[in-house]
Formats: sequence, structure tokens, C-alpha cells
Amino acid sequence: MKAVVADPVGGPENLQYIDIEKPQPGPGEALVKLEASGVNFIDVYFRAGLYKAPETPVKLGNEGAGIIEAIGPGANFKVGQRVAYPMSRGSYAEFASVPAASLVRLPDYVSFEEGAAVMLQGMTAHYLTRSTFPLQPGQTCLVHAAAGGAGLLIVQMAKIAGATVIGTASTQEKALLAKEHGADHVILYTEADFVDQTRRITGNKGVDVVYDSVGSSTFHKSLDCLRPRGMMVTFGQSSGPIGQIDPLVLSQKGSLFLTRPSVPNHISERAELDWRTSEIFKWIEEGRLKLNIYKIYELRDAASAHRDLEARRTTGKLLLKP
Repeated sequence: MKAVVADPVGGPENLQYIDIEKPQPGPGEALVKLEASGVNFIDVYFRAGLYKAPETPVKLGNEGAGIIEAIGPGANFKVGQRVAYPMSRGSYAEFASVPAASLVRLPDYVSFEEGAAVMLQGMTAHYLTRSTFPLQPGQTCLVHAAAGGAGLLIVQMAKIAGATVIGTASTQEKALLAKEHGADHVILYTEADFVDQTRRITGNKGVDVVYDSVGSSTFHKSLDCLRPRGMMVTFGQSSGPIGQIDPLVLSQKGSLFLTRPSVPNHISERAELDWRTSEIFKWIEEGRLKLNIYKIYELRDAASAHRDLEARRTTGKLLLKP
């Protein structure tokens, strides 16, 4: 089968479109014929070597959707079922052997493309707004990269929760997209200081929570956007690592809370995975959650997808099609 791997780790030019052996499902696994695979910054981190993988060449892709072709012993699924999954590396391929514990059944009204688009970033947006800092009506959040794949989902889920949403974006086009998906205010950080603007919008009170996937270029200034005892949630580093943090700074800026959550710790139990996906699928069916698929690339063009993502030339979700 065809697959894309990083060999060796490094830049997008190191992605190789190669033939590898088709996997076979082991105990508790299912073989999925992939119809669509999601592209995420975590794939960039593995490709670049920032996140270490045990194998060489490095398998890429952490989410996908397709049809079950075979099952291993103990896998509670059936051949022919439509499924999607998050957090099982190796979806940049025609087939993937996936733990059944990670699989969810796709409703008929959710396409393969939508399934692949919403798994990892959808789980992220859900745990951020429902678990890490469970938003309530009357609260206000600041969402960085509000027009990105995760950002647009966070904006919408925050609005479903009844919160006021302030987003940041780099262009007027991205700002308009964030507003179309529910953002109450969007700050063009290329034209205005987002701290000053956030303080102005909130009457100098600050926001209850900041959701930040950008990292180095936004982290420290974001602390100044929070109200006393507000929460700083850093869940990505598209602009680079944050580096060392002196906890005393959190005290000096208002007894702030800081957390760095991740998807695996929020879907480790089957009941939790089912809860999150059932709510997301329900919102899609009701039209309350709209998925923005920016572009679908051929699998062989994964390097182009990575270049576009890293250059921030995109909005919404990027997918690969085997």
C-alpha cells in the first residue's frame, strides 16, 4: 500500500511517498481502509522531530475516517462499518490498523471528510470548552488563531455554551471567517495590540480563559489578558516552544491558573470518547457546528499540505485523500 512517512525527520521535503506492507489487525484492532485523513500540527511536530517517534521512518497522521476491512480478535466492530478515530498514528496511508478503543461509528449524515475533519480538533475543542475550562453563560474567552481548524471549532463550541468569544486573526479575511462562525469580536493582531484590545473589549476586566495554540509569540502577552484567577490554556505551539516559565509570574499577574492539556488524557475512557463524539455529531446534525474544510490534498502531496499549514496560508481544516 502507499503511505507517507518522514525519512529522516526534518522539513517537508523529507516526506516520502512510498510503498509499505499493508498492516494486519492484531488483537483488539480493526483494519480501516482510509477515505480521508486529517492534517494537524502534531503531524508537523513528529515530522520535524520535536515529538519523538520510536520507529524509523516515522509514521504520520493522527486521525482518519474510512471503512473497516478486517477485524482482529476482541475488536467490537464489524467489517463494512463506517468509522473515524483520533490519536492513532499512521493515517497518512491507504490503510491503518487502529485500536478498536479509538474507533467511533460515523452516523450516515457525517461524511468521511467531515469525520476526518472533526476527530482530533473536535475532541480538542470539546475538552477545552467542556472540561479544561467548562464555559458558562456570561463568561468570556480569548481564542488565538480563531480562523484555524481548531480555532473555528472552539469559537462555535464556546458560543453553544453561551460564552462571549474574542478571537485573534492575522487578516481581514480570517477575521470575517471567525465572525461568520460566531466570534463576537475579532482582533487583527497584525494591526493592533491584542492585549490592549482585549482589555478595551472587557472594560479592563480581562477574560476568564485564554485558549492558545500558538505558543511562543502569544503566551506571555496572553497572561495580561486574563482576569484575576483566570486560566491560561496552552495546547499548541505553532509559533515555537514557550520555554521556561517562572511560576511566580502567575502570582504577580493575578493568581492565574496555567495548564497544558492534551487529547489522550481526555478520551482515555470509552465513555468519555463516546460523550464527546455524540455531542459533536449531534451539533453537526442540528446545524449548530459547521465544519470548514479548506482544502483536500492527494496523499502524495502531503508535503504541500505541511508547507501551507506552517506558513499559515490556510483557514479551517486540511485533509489528505488516499
